[in-house]
Amino acid sequence: MDVKKAAVISLGCDKNRVDTENILYRLGVGGYSLTDDMTEAEVIIVNTCAFIASAEKEAVDTIFEAAKLKKTGKLRKLVAAGCLPMRYGKKLAELLPEVDCFVGINDYTDICGIIGRGDRVRVDGEYAPTEKRVLSTPPHYAYLKIADGCDNRCTYCTIPSIRGRYRSRTPDSLMKEAEYLESMGVKELILVAQDVTRYGKDLGGEYLLVPFLKRLLSERAFAKIRLLYCYPELVTDELIDLIASENGMAKYIDVPLQHISDPVLKRMGRRTDSAQIKTLFGKLRAAGIAVRTTFMVGFPGETEEQFAELMDFVSEYRPDHTGAFAYSKENGTPSARMKEQIPKKVKLERVDALGKLTARLAEEHNASLVGKTFDVIYENIDYDRNMFVGRTEADAPDIDGLVYFKGDFCDVGNVYKVRITGYDGYDLIGEKI
Repeated sequence: MDVKKAAVISLGCDKNRVDTENILYRLGVGGYSLTDDMTEAEVIIVNTCAFIASAEKEAVDTIFEAAKLKKTGKLRKLVAAGCLPMRYGKKLAELLPEVDCFVGINDYTDICGIIGRGDRVRVDGEYAPTEKRVLSTPPHYAYLKIADGCDNRCTYCTIPSIRGRYRSRTPDSLMKEAEYLESMGVKELILVAQDVTRYGKDLGGEYLLVPFLKRLLSERAFAKIRLLYCYPELVTDELIDLIASENGMAKYIDVPLQHISDPVLKRMGRRTDSAQIKTLFGKLRAAGIAVRTTFMVGFPGETEEQFAELMDFVSEYRPDHTGAFAYSKENGTPSARMKEQIPKKVKLERVDALGKLTARLAEEHNASLVGKTFDVIYENIDYDRNMFVGRTEADAPDIDGLVYFKGDFCDVGNVYKVRITGYDGYDLIGEKI
């Protein structure tokens, strides 16, 4: 009997989510029916993340949980896909005999064939993303992955060794996918890549993000286009002006800074310095663009003074959204061989201190918004609070704050005027007007 019911578990970032949606589409074309009920699935694919040790642990734990369904459910084949097989290859097959197939990120075009034949390890394919997907997001927004891999070679990062060199998709293929997503009802298009700002450099020697955005704005009719993962040294005045001046661009940008101290940035292999970062923040603030960023604390050699410099920067420049995480020593990276590794206890203390600071700043910011009115996209209902749930243009899905508001009937994906009446930590409280 042919295997017909398949389920996919997606771990990791939104770039991985797009890969999962590609897999779902390939499965459908290959004759599989898709299910969310793991106990009914005859095939389960776990799309893994392997960026840091905690992500690897989550992936392996998820695989072990799924493997139990070979005894308690209908599971016949368990597939591990994505970054974990790319990082460890055949070695992983020896460690995880519970898994029937290991599939790399460039082999999804043949995933049905791999499952059908029972290929044990396939991690040698060519990059070939499909322009069609099965969306796992709510229907009003979707991610558009414009490139894969990375050329930046930050000293702490495993992505280049896992996903390879930076590979931009052609503008025409992206436009076809954008047209497809628009036809499915997507209103907010979120561009993602390991480095969105590097888009096109490998296609002909020039950066093509701004020309591509202009083409998207002129040929498609998305309500908003949002940018994630823009490296600071490539956020140009031209890009800032485009975001600020075009109604179709969300007044928002994600710029992962990682640190502010020049010695730390240099050891990280970053291509910018403190002065450039502060100048960029000034420009973004002047343009009215909300900024999300992430900081890594506890990098090898980070002194108390350098950490204090980071805290001072956050206090003064107040990013709208700040993520904080501890440095993870990853085998094979240059930073893993550096001296002066910071004790885990110190790293966690610094994450906690930065987290408390950003929480306090977020509350202060939210307090300043009480009484103001914002456009809010409605996305869900919180039945415990008996309130609608949405977000402002300054908030990206899943990672930023929410707006809880009262009102009459709302349609998911539509935008409503909401007056802010209060706040709860990172989230706002309001009422539809």
